[in-house]
Amino acid sequence: MKKMNRLKTVLVLAVLLMLGLAVQAQDALPVDSLIGADDMAALEAMASDGELGLHDQLKNKFVEGDPKYMSLVAFVLVLGLALCVERIIYLTLSEINTKKLLADIEKKVEAGDVEGAKTICRNTRGPVASVCYQGLLHITEKTEDIERSIISYGTLLTARLERGCSWIKLCIAIAPSLGFLGTVIGMVMAFDQIQAEGDISPTIVAEGMKVALITTIFGIVVALILQVFYNFVNTRIDRLTIQMEEGAITLMDIIAKVKGKVKSE
Repeated sequence: MKKMNRLKTVLVLAVLLMLGLAVQAQDALPVDSLIGADDMAALEAMASDGELGLHDQLKNKFVEGDPKYMSLVAFVLVLGLALCVERIIYLTLSEINTKKLLADIEKKVEAGDVEGAKTICRNTRGPVASVCYQGLLHITEKTEDIERSIISYGTLLTARLERGCSWIKLCIAIAPSLGFLGTVIGMVMAFDQIQAEGDISPTIVAEGMKVALITTIFGIVVALILQVFYNFVNTRIDRLTIQMEEGAITLMDIIAKVKGKVKSE
């Protein structure tokens, strides 16, 4: 149920952002400029003279690339960014001061207050505390059983950290593919115009070629942007995984030391 609610939230956010982009794109240029060569030439002259800002130039390029195809690329960008931001927030909130947590657990366990150590883990967010709690639950069992339980639970927590990453990778793969789709469609449009006019002059094929080139550029740029965010997310996941492993090793050392003292007594 939580997974479905999370997916619905991301989709609603993506749709709202896409609607905002569509409205801005429609306001960027008059409708006649989409088909008027004179208006397009005047617009390009304004852009080259610096009369248009970067934001306006991007909106105009969005329109020039044909919103029917560019909207698909923009939707992938919004969806991918929404997933990346969700993962970044989740992973950031999962990070804690591991050394302080393990020091507090060690004090409680050495004092014989295992329940107090469990309480500390329950009141601490993040996968490191969860792994330690799992180990404390089996503290009375054999060392091999404790290790097996921690490893199994750690695998589950790692899968939770990576939740949604497969969708981000899908967006990275789809973005340039959609750009290439626009390229193919633009080329088909250009050849259709050549066939209809019986002429191969640059003016006739300019519109189709522009759609082909702009959609490809935007698709590649979207993939690059999402790849940067995805690598950042992976870095956070690797950091948390290392903290989980360090926490598990330290906890096993604490348990072994306490059990050694009990046997010696």
